[in-house]
Amino acid sequence: MPTVYLDNTSKGEVIKVNNLSIGLPKKPNKSAILFSNLTKKNQFWKRDKTDWEFLSNKQKEKFIIQEFERRLNGVWFMNNGEPTYITGNHYYYLQWCKIDIGYPDYRDRDRRFFMFWDACKKDPKSYGMVMVKHRREGASWKAACLSLYEITSKYNAHGGLLSKTGQDAKDLFEKVVYMFRGLPDFFQPIIDGSDNPKSKLSFSAPGQKISKNYQKVVKSEALNSKIDWRNTKENSYDSAKLNLFVSDEAGKWMEASIQKNWQVVKPCLTQGRKVIGKCFMPSTVNELTKGGGENFKKIFYDSFVEDRDGNGETVSGLYAYFTPAYDGYEGFIDKYGNSEIEKAKKYLDNRRQALKKDTIKLSEEKRQRPYTVDEAFRSDVNKSIFDVEKIYQQLEYNSTIDNLTTKGNFIWSGGNKDGEVKWIPDNNGKWEISWLPPKQYQNKVILKSGRKHPGNETLLVSGCDPYDHDTTTDGRRSDAACHTYLKFNMAFDFSEVFVCEYINRPPKAEIFYEDMIKQCVFYGCPILVENNKIGIIKYFERRGYYDYLMDRPESTHTSNSKAQKTKGIPGSGEAVINAQAEITQAYIYDHVGHNEETGDVGMCYFNKLLKDWSEFDITNRTKFDASISSSLALLGSQKIVKKKQKIKFTPFVKSFNNTGIISRKSRNVR
Repeated sequence: MPTVYLDNTSKGEVIKVNNLSIGLPKKPNKSAILFSNLTKKNQFWKRDKTDWEFLSNKQKEKFIIQEFERRLNGVWFMNNGEPTYITGNHYYYLQWCKIDIGYPDYRDRDRRFFMFWDACKKDPKSYGMVMVKHRREGASWKAACLSLYEITSKYNAHGGLLSKTGQDAKDLFEKVVYMFRGLPDFFQPIIDGSDNPKSKLSFSAPGQKISKNYQKVVKSEALNSKIDWRNTKENSYDSAKLNLFVSDEAGKWMEASIQKNWQVVKPCLTQGRKVIGKCFMPSTVNELTKGGGENFKKIFYDSFVEDRDGNGETVSGLYAYFTPAYDGYEGFIDKYGNSEIEKAKKYLDNRRQALKKDTIKLSEEKRQRPYTVDEAFRSDVNKSIFDVEKIYQQLEYNSTIDNLTTKGNFIWSGGNKDGEVKWIPDNNGKWEISWLPPKQYQNKVILKSGRKHPGNETLLVSGCDPYDHDTTTDGRRSDAACHTYLKFNMAFDFSEVFVCEYINRPPKAEIFYEDMIKQCVFYGCPILVENNKIGIIKYFERRGYYDYLMDRPESTHTSNSKAQKTKGIPGSGEAVINAQAEITQAYIYDHVGHNEETGDVGMCYFNKLLKDWSEFDITNRTKFDASISSSLALLGSQKIVKKKQKIKFTPFVKSFNNTGIISRKSRNVR
C-alpha cells in the first residue's frame, strides 16, 4: 500500500493510522522544536497566549507570518522528551479555535485524527474520511474547525453542511459561526453581511457603496467563498461544486438515505477525474433496524483503505476511520495528552460487567462506547428474535483465535466428474470449512438399486438457500448460501456444530449447482433446499444425485396431503418460517457464545453466519441468505440418528478455557 506523505519535500518517519501509511515531515533541528528548552517534565502542549494586538507593527507582522506558516505546515513540539509533530490543521484547532469549553486541550487521539485527515486531503485517490465515533468525542467541533480551515484559505470555495436533520445541520452551522467569531482578525476573511448569519457565512466583498463624488469605495480583496447548510434530503447539494462536504451524524439519518445522498454529492467533489473536494462523514451509530445505521454501515465497510479497486480507490471513495472508546476516553488522559488505555479499558469493562444481566442495556453500552467496529454496528437486541448478545460473545471469542476456518474449493479428483471429490485450500476459494471428516468418512456413497445415496446421512446434513434473479430491499442481488452441519452423534468427540459454509454467487447457476453436488459427495451428506427455486432440484436429478435431496421435514407439514411430501421445502408459509426461526433461536441459545454453567464458549466459527443472525429480520428475510441456509440444515438434522462407534480425530487447532488461573484445554476443534 502506498505511503501518503504529509510533506513531499521533507520525508521523515512513516507511521500507520487505521491501516493508512502516513509519512511525517522530517524532524527539524532542536532549536526549531517548541518547548525544547524546558525540562522533560515541563514539556507538554501549551497554547501561545501572546496578545498579538499589543505588539509593535514589526513584531505583529512577524507573528502573523509565523501563524500562517504554522497553520500551513504544522509544528513540532517536545512532549515529555519526545519530538512530536502536529499538522497545520491541528495547530489551528488547538491555538485558535474556541469550542464550548474554551480552547481545546492536546490529545494524542486528536493528533492521529488530524494526521489521517491531512493524509486524506493529500491523497488524490481519496474523497475524504468516514468516521465511526463514540459518544462525546467532539467530532462536531472538529467538523467546524475543518470547515473554517479549508474554506477560509481558498478562493471561490464552497463548504456544505448536512446532518441527521435540518435542525441539526443548522446547529452545526452555528458552531462554525461561533468558532469563526473567535478567530483572530488575521484569520478572518472579509465577510458579506453580519458575522452571525443564519444560513450562510459568505466570504465575499459587501456591496460597494457610492461616495458623494460618485466614486466607488475601495475594498480589500475578498475570497468569494462560503459555508452554508441545507435540509436533509437525498438530493441536497445536487450539482453543487464543493470543496468540503460535512455529513454529520450520517449513521442517524432518518429523513433520507445517506447512501443515496453520497452518490449525489460524490460527483460534486470532482472535476473530471480529479478530486477537488473532500468529505468528512462522522457518526455514532443508530440501531441497524432504524435504517440510518444500516446505510452508514454499508458506506463504512466499503471504505477500508486495504480494500481498493484497480484504480487504487475504495468502493465508496472514502477512507474508514475508527478509534476504540478506551483510546482518548475523557478522565483517562495524562498531562501530556497521552491516553491511559489500560485504566480506561478497566473502567469501561467494569461498566459492562455491571450490565451483564441486562443484555439490552449492555448491547447499547457497547454500541455507544465500542471497542471494535463490529460493536459500533451492533444490532438492537430488543428488536431481534435471536440472542444477539450471545452472538457477539461468539464473534469476540472468534477474533482472539487465528485460523479457526480455512478457505478453499471442492474439486473432482483428476477432473473426473462423479468420481471422488478433493478439498483444495485456496485463500480465494468459495467454501469455508472448520473441519474435515476423517478419510474413511470422505466421499462415502451408498448404492441402492443402482442409485447414489449419501453415506453419512446419520452424521451430516446441508441446508441450501439457492439464489434467483430477484433483488433484495437494499438493491443488491441475493447470494446462494449453504451450511453443512455435524449432527448430534457418538462417532466423534464433538458434535452439533456447523463445519462448512458457502456464501457466493457464481455467474452461472449451473456452477453453483455443481458446487453443491461436490460438497454433498465429499461430506457424504444429504441436502435440504428451498424448492421454490426449482432449478437446483432438476439439476441434481439430471446429474444422478436426486436421492441426495431431502424431503420436506415433517415438523413443517401443515397437513397429511401428498403435496407436503416433496423434495425440498417452500421458502414461505407461516409454518415453515416459524419452524426455521424457532430452531435457530434454540440453537443460538444452546450452542453460541458463553455457557454460564460450564464456562465454555460455543464452536460456531463462521463470522458471516453470526453477523447474518445478528441482523436477522423475520418480517423481511430476503437478504438473510446465511440465516436461511443454516436454519434448513438445522431442520434437516432432526432425523433420527443411529449410534456409531466413537472415532477419535486429529484437531486442526485447540481451544482453551482461560477462565481460571491456569489455561486448560477445553475441547478439540478447528
